Amino acid sequence: MSNVPAVSVIIPLYNAEKYISECLDSLLAQTFTDFEVIIADDCSTDSSCAIVERYASKFGGRLKLMHTAKNSGSGAIPRNIGLTTSRGKYVFFADADDLLTLTALEEMYTLAENFDADVVACERYYLARADLGEIFICDGRQGIVDKPTFASDDLTDLVRELIDEKFLVTPWSKFVRRDVLVDNGISFPPVTIAEDDVWTCEVLFSAGKILRVPNAAYVWRQTESSVMRRTRSPQELLEFWLQPIVFAIKTLDDFMGKFEFFRRRIEYRCAILEFFVHSKIARVVTAAEKLTLPEIYAAIKNSFGSDLGGHDVLISWLLADLIAQQKIFVDNRQRIADLDARLNK
Repeated sequence: MSNVPAVSVIIPLYNAEKYISECLDSLLAQTFTDFEVIIADDCSTDSSCAIVERYASKFGGRLKLMHTAKNSGSGAIPRNIGLTTSRGKYVFFADADDLLTLTALEEMYTLAENFDADVVACERYYLARADLGEIFICDGRQGIVDKPTFASDDLTDLVRELIDEKFLVTPWSKFVRRDVLVDNGISFPPVTIAEDDVWTCEVLFSAGKILRVPNAAYVWRQTESSVMRRTRSPQELLEFWLQPIVFAIKTLDDFMGKFEFFRRRIEYRCAILEFFVHSKIARVVTAAEKLTLPEIYAAIKNSFGSDLGGHDVLISWLLADLIAQQKIFVDNRQRIADLDARLNK
């Protein structure tokens, strides 16, 4: 391996003592070895870091362990720290409780080099359900491509495919040329959830050549301790799913504002923002199902008021009213569906 590795594998870490060994073992077993591993710990309180340190000698100087100053509650900040430290020509983001297949890095690196691709987008992956005894299922965007195929370089097409959910928004499904991220100032917005959505949009809008491949090179393990599946109160759930709408949407809109296409074609810019918000508002409505309008307003005002500036009351009320109206719409639609079912009987 040269002084500058071909690939930087970046892993955010937080209390993953149960899984981090398997993740690192899958990297040690790779058929491709010209890579470095950067693990950014988000103030773990278990033995995760000690486990990582025991692996340092096995990687022969190719493993770095870094730390955030304080716990951020998501993978965004640790990933950004890892990217800042990375030196590889390509970057691959993995999660600490997941695994790579034996030939994952070799497959993605070879495809990127042979096709001179800025992004290799894997359409498939293996899903591991830890709560079901590690049942492995091959999943993903099946049927999109059956061989390496370049995505359209027309932003009109990319916007439509994003809205039609033709792209996986997970960072671990993409093998990215590091210069694409650095030169375009692409990083993860500091939110607890949906940072992947914003990052994926920015990568796809910036990359020159996006190679879609049918490869399944990653094992995504769903665990009960994941940020997505953690048990929360209705108020906590409301805050959790509102956070990207309040904070991440501006990052996304500001980034699109750098492109002449989005400045000129405002309908496509709005379409992306609408897709982003609507994909989260459904979760917000579910979270607010048992809350009254005053409770929704109080939760929003208390959680986000200090970050909304002089219009905190107005924005909090508009969001609360939007959620309440969506709840009414969902309730009415369910009543109609129930009535139709009874009539059909």
